[in-house]
Amino acid sequence: MAGFDSFRDFYPYYLGEHADVRCRRLHFAGSWVVLFALAMLLFTGQGWWLLLALAGGYGFAWVGHFVFEKNRPATFRHPFYSLMGDWAMFWDILRGRVSLR
Repeated sequence: MAGFDSFRDFYPYYLGEHADVRCRRLHFAGSWVVLFALAMLLFTGQGWWLLLALAGGYGFAWVGHFVFEKNRPATFRHPFYSLMGDWAMFWDILRGRVSLR
């Protein structure tokens, strides 16, 4: 995996690592779990919601990579860009720029 000078350079690579629609669907679902858990954390003040956010976000994504994509998540080599990619892809799915079909 090459180094990347910017997120703009990284994002096409990131999308290529999510070619299988089942992986993208799991990422999307996991992102909703993260948003729900963070909202509950703010609403209740109970810190264990943060554990659900982490487990949901990473759990769904890693199942998608290991089971369907058969690749290693970019998180392991590019954690910051990968996190940015998760949310960029989530937003692109909501706007119809990345397909879940």
